[in-house]
Amino acid sequence: MSIIHMPEARPGTVPVPPAAPPRRRLHGVRRDTLVDAAGAAVTGVCVSALLFGRLAALSGPIGFVVVAYGVFILVYAVLVSLRDDGPAIRDAVMTAMLTSAACLAFAALVLVITFTIWRGRTALAHANFFTQDMSKAGPLAPITVGGVAHALVGTLWMIGIALILSVPLGLVCAVYLDQTRSRPALFVRTIVEAMTALPTILAGLFIYASWILTLGYQESGLAAALALSIMMLPYMIRTSDLVLRLVPNNIREASSALGAPRWRTVWHVVLPTARSGLATAVILATARGIGEASPVLLTAGFTTYINADPVHGPMVSLPLEALKLVASGEPTYVVRGFACAALLLFLILALFALARFIGGRGPGHLSRGQERRALRASAGDARRLARAASPGGM
Repeated sequence: MSIIHMPEARPGTVPVPPAAPPRRRLHGVRRDTLVDAAGAAVTGVCVSALLFGRLAALSGPIGFVVVAYGVFILVYAVLVSLRDDGPAIRDAVMTAMLTSAACLAFAALVLVITFTIWRGRTALAHANFFTQDMSKAGPLAPITVGGVAHALVGTLWMIGIALILSVPLGLVCAVYLDQTRSRPALFVRTIVEAMTALPTILAGLFIYASWILTLGYQESGLAAALALSIMMLPYMIRTSDLVLRLVPNNIREASSALGAPRWRTVWHVVLPTARSGLATAVILATARGIGEASPVLLTAGFTTYINADPVHGPMVSLPLEALKLVASGEPTYVVRGFACAALLLFLILALFALARFIGGRGPGHLSRGQERRALRASAGDARRLARAASPGGM
């Protein structure tokens, strides 16, 4: 531990403290940081090019990228050390690594979406793809014949029934876990966390063994919806529970201090405050169920025509239709399969946009309509209080 010696002050003078170190900038990107990163990147590429083409008998694009990235991190740390101290070096290196990891994940996402849309662009350009089924489209049929309307109808039926079953039950269970700290609640929380790691095929096998084999019901959209609801329920419960925990305790205490019972506090305070988060929970549960094919394969069967009855007859979903078409190997079927996957991506995007619209803004941020309703409610309360305070008013 170093000791800073203050210079001795002369009689009648005020000692001057040592100059404070310059404050670090915690946000934004500095120009010298960009220059160091660019120089380290060029150095990494050049060193990797020398090792893989000149000095060593190395080959392969993956090794080239790994070596270039390792040299980039090392050189970047050295360049930063010429200007800053140890904590700044560690911060700069971790920032570079996390930023590159985020860019890699984003690039992979963009690549998957672009590849899917590009492979299915031919089928997406025809209107019959959205309005016809595959009952009249054989392996040699052109793209202008057949579509995935039957899979779209089946997906809407399955996800709709699964949401009707899982959302109310998930919200009730999440409120129970939020309001209770008993041993049964701990047991339920453990079961929910274990169910999030449940393989999707097991949900389909359970419904197939119990609903179809034991009870004697046929393969249908309802059976597939039951399997999907089993998968969606733990995600709905866990996400809703986390969102409800974020509601500040002072809001709950204020409601209780005004004399409101617990159920009214939950209904009028806790749930409206966590509305946007609960909408996100519904979307996460929907995204979990809408992209699964294995439970639907075991419980819904497969068909090439439109079946609008979820109780009787086989039904197909978009993921299952895409799997069957791509696995067929026929060029026209493969194109329709990628187009079906692209349609599934667009459907999920629309659901996220709908959730954003329904969820609104976060707690404490009101829209214009909410502000107008709050002002009207406040004016009504003021008039009611004025009538109560006037002579003979109640």
